[in-house]
Amino acid sequence: MANEVTIDELEGAISNGAFVVDVREDHEFEAGHVPQAHHIPLSTVPDNTELLPQGETIWIICQGGVRSMKAAEYLEAQGFDVVSVAGGTGSWISAGKEVSLDPSL
Repeated sequence: MANEVTIDELEGAISNGAFVVDVREDHEFEAGHVPQAHHIPLSTVPDNTELLPQGETIWIICQGGVRSMKAAEYLEAQGFDVVSVAGGTGSWISAGKEVSLDPSL
């Protein structure tokens, strides 16, 4: 099972240039996401592994932590270094952390 991290750990990692992947659906992502997140919906993760960096930790987030854990477990089995963000974007927003509305990421 992939490791889980907190939203506070994610916030620190983002400030240090972490590679974050949001696996929520398009409408969820467009409604607001953590800063710098790359959007790869869960159902498309297996077809988009070439977009992911090798040799660095990939931080996976969804709305509540279930889909991100599924993606993290899949990617870990493919040899990627991944962590899943417990509580997801819902917890991030509830904590009053910065939210990006930029759909181009």
